[in-house]
Amino acid sequence: MVLTAAMSALAPPVAAEDIRIMLYGDSLLAGLGLSAEESLMGQLQAAMDAERIQATLVNASVSGDTTADGLARLDWTLGDAPDAVILGLGANDMLQGFPATDARANLDAIMARLDQLGVPVLLLGMKANRGLGSDYVDEFDAIYPDLAQEHGTLLYPFFLGGVALDPDLNQRDLLHPNAEGVAVIVAGMMPLVEQLVQSVEP
Repeated sequence: MVLTAAMSALAPPVAAEDIRIMLYGDSLLAGLGLSAEESLMGQLQAAMDAERIQATLVNASVSGDTTADGLARLDWTLGDAPDAVILGLGANDMLQGFPATDARANLDAIMARLDQLGVPVLLLGMKANRGLGSDYVDEFDAIYPDLAQEHGTLLYPFFLGGVALDPDLNQRDLLHPNAEGVAVIVAGMMPLVEQLVQSVEP
């Protein structure tokens, strides 16, 4: 631990100046049921600080938001002018059984707007509940890799990868990660977060 800390202190910063990264999602990104330190924002910021990545997270996530909600408030939220966005929406569309085509169209519109503004994106993938039927599962699961390819964005294939349905890594509802689950997610995301920071124009 001491050696690692010393090496981190000597490592050069990833970015030359502080970058603002906006978390834009639902309760998974908002940190429902967790303290500020335990939440995705808290743990990811701590991980970036430990790696001397000069970027600051701002959280514009709203618990319960669907992709339609995210699209509706996008322009107002972008008044904060983030340098990059971590986009995580769609879980509530799936849980409420909304058509996958609608979720795709809304996410596509959000990403197109960010493309227009030259804001790089890290898209957080989601997967459908397998009980919803193979047709819905196939259609929903394809949204994220398809859009990432179409827009040329970074993709974390499954936000809850390694965490979903594990009682040791989730809160009692088995839908929202606990602090330990968030730590798993942050560790998986970090290489892509570094790439996101590096993709921001000076």
